[in-house]
Amino acid sequence: MMIRLIIFMSFSLCLLGSEKSAPKPWPAEVKEITYKSSIDKTQQPTLIYTAESKEKRPLLVGLHTWSSKYTSAGGDLLYAKWCIENDWHFVHPHFRGPNWTPKAMGSDYVVADIESIVDYMKKNYNVDEDRIYLIGGSGGGYASLLMAGRKPEIWAGVSAWVPISDIRAWWEQKDKQKKRDSKYARNIEDAVGGRPDIVPKAAEECIKRSAVTYLENAKGVNLDINHGILDGRKGSVPFTHSLYAFNKVATLKDRLSEDEIKTYYKNMKLPQTLKPALKDELYGESKTLFRRVSNNARVTIFQGGHEIIQSAALNWLANQRKSKPAVWKLSEIKTLDVEKGKKEVSR
Repeated sequence: MMIRLIIFMSFSLCLLGSEKSAPKPWPAEVKEITYKSSIDKTQQPTLIYTAESKEKRPLLVGLHTWSSKYTSAGGDLLYAKWCIENDWHFVHPHFRGPNWTPKAMGSDYVVADIESIVDYMKKNYNVDEDRIYLIGGSGGGYASLLMAGRKPEIWAGVSAWVPISDIRAWWEQKDKQKKRDSKYARNIEDAVGGRPDIVPKAAEECIKRSAVTYLENAKGVNLDINHGILDGRKGSVPFTHSLYAFNKVATLKDRLSEDEIKTYYKNMKLPQTLKPALKDELYGESKTLFRRVSNNARVTIFQGGHEIIQSAALNWLANQRKSKPAVWKLSEIKTLDVEKGKKEVSR
């Protein structure tokens, strides 16, 4: 009996020791834990905040950027602060870390890790399953688009900012650029196993890991895609990636033509066939230049670069419900009192 008691106490202490404080500058309320991934049964790390209310509360899944990991802060801090202020659950998973290894960058491991943390939260906390949200910028925007297509049944809303949507296309755009940007091409090669223009398996992996490959599955997901017009010039991801992603979820009549997309990017001005967007107060000083809605999907090109406007993203997400039509006109706006809710996305 005494042996059993000792074993039980040791196990309990082990569980208690599995939670620790998140590194600074994350808020003190945010903790670091591990959870089991369904794909290989390994323990994967994540940051976590759990709502104080015992009633069902929304869950926000925030995804780190291309070269970051789960402890990386930057603009992602605002996700946690929003959840603390609004009593939401929050997780910031590792999903295999920076995008330069085979198990990272849109792999099946990435998909399983993100799905597994959602399952963990649903099992252990009182999560409102009609209000599970996904948000990310840059590499996190890419992973958000990917998860919208790979696991559309999970999300009440997905907010993707300055995302990569086509890995092969981005590799081609980065391959011959100056050293600062060409590193992303080398990251892709390390993840897929070689140059996709030479190694057939690498080319196949680029397709498998691209969000555009799966986005047609996301036509029922409330999806908001945003991109700064200067990105691709004063940033690493051309805004064409967002327009091509939108085309995958839009109805045929709402899609932009190939010529419209290429002309818009080349000239940095709207083609005559595209109407300018109306002003959106949520975007603050960042003027909305072009916007198109198709059923549950929307794309916005705004005056800015490689960045995310968290206040716009989080307020939009807060109004979405699973299996309900997307809400575009917001009846309630909550302030995000940190640097006006706008942050350049780290690479």
